[in-house]
Amino acid sequence: MNFSTKRITQLSFLVALTILFTRVFSIRIPVAGVEGVRIGFGALPIIFAGVAFGPLAGGIVGALGDLLGYFINPLGAYMPHFTLTSFLTGFIPGLIVFYVLKRCRTLPVIFIAISLGQLITSIILVPYFINILFGVPFAVIMPPRLISQLINIPLYAYFIKVVLNHDTVNIREIRAGTSC
Repeated sequence: MNFSTKRITQLSFLVALTILFTRVFSIRIPVAGVEGVRIGFGALPIIFAGVAFGPLAGGIVGALGDLLGYFINPLGAYMPHFTLTSFLTGFIPGLIVFYVLKRCRTLPVIFIAISLGQLITSIILVPYFINILFGVPFAVIMPPRLISQLINIPLYAYFIKVVLNHDTVNIREIRAGTSC
């Protein structure tokens, strides 16, 4: 994939936002001695990168945000499992929007893409990794994660749709009266 200087700058800004939202401006709730739930918007820039620029861009923002965030402000030992989930957090919605739904970015499409991505990463993979790495039972970790995603997914979809509408208005679609 060919990234322009402008695109690299945009993605770098999203990586920085991810680090800030995850490491500084979030609330961590411990469950059984490990971070079970993190309340914040750390995934928002990652998902935005995937939906706006494609799955590879979303994956790169997620992975770099996790790696650089760890080196800047470690929250325990480095676990590549969580770098993988950060990569997938941006990759999956981008893949759905760009290749499955052919770049259609309506609110329902964005909502579905984010829901599928968060289901796989935040609801399945992260609890699984916390369980195998730290022994935290699923019954303990799943309820707060489900509640947080029921709040996060609609917020992420709404914010991403607002930013996409503000940033990229397609004049041809407006003139032709068409969309997805």
